[in-house]
Amino acid sequence: MNWARALLLMGIAAGVLWVIEIVNWTLDQRLDRFGLRPRELAGLEGVVTMPFLHSGLWPLLSNTPAFIVLGWAVLISGLRVWAVSTSLIVVLGGLLTWFVAPSGLIIGVSSLVFGWLGYLLARAFFSRRLLWIIGAVVAAFMFSGLFAGLIPSVNSNSSWQAHLCGFVAGLFVGWLLHPRKQKRLPLPAKGKLRSSGPAEGTAPAPTS
Repeated sequence: MNWARALLLMGIAAGVLWVIEIVNWTLDQRLDRFGLRPRELAGLEGVVTMPFLHSGLWPLLSNTPAFIVLGWAVLISGLRVWAVSTSLIVVLGGLLTWFVAPSGLIIGVSSLVFGWLGYLLARAFFSRRLLWIIGAVVAAFMFSGLFAGLIPSVNSNSSWQAHLCGFVAGLFVGWLLHPRKQKRLPLPAKGKLRSSGPAEGTAPAPTS
């Protein structure tokens, strides 16, 4: 996909998140109840809705740059790749979070952001394509501060479990969609095959 078009689409996607959060803010954060609640059947819907909800404008503001840039880095490979990888990261990362996170309410797009970062790193590692390797290195350098979000913390309002689950889901999706190709020995070209027996159409050499 064209780089400029991909950036425009990610800008629109970020705009959708902002519209939802502004509405949520005017409703005194009442939409937050649709977030993910670990190990509660009623909270399973949050697997899908969690990325669209935030606890305020500031958390969304802090996530927006990484959301646009990392999403754009995935989207330039094609809309289909972006849609499939994003859907898998959201579902798998959300389910993992639902299983392992402590009880409470979890919302925010940061799990998807970490998932995209993991996907870009795994894709570069398994595909061994130079452009993707460069892109993954640049992304990891630009957002190196994100890795701190994978470390357990008791003093943070964010869910490190959701970050870690999203990151792991991204690594898995990167491996799933871009498995490392096995090297095969080249087959000899036709006409260059050699036989250890007598040539076709000739008699074997006489023996004494």
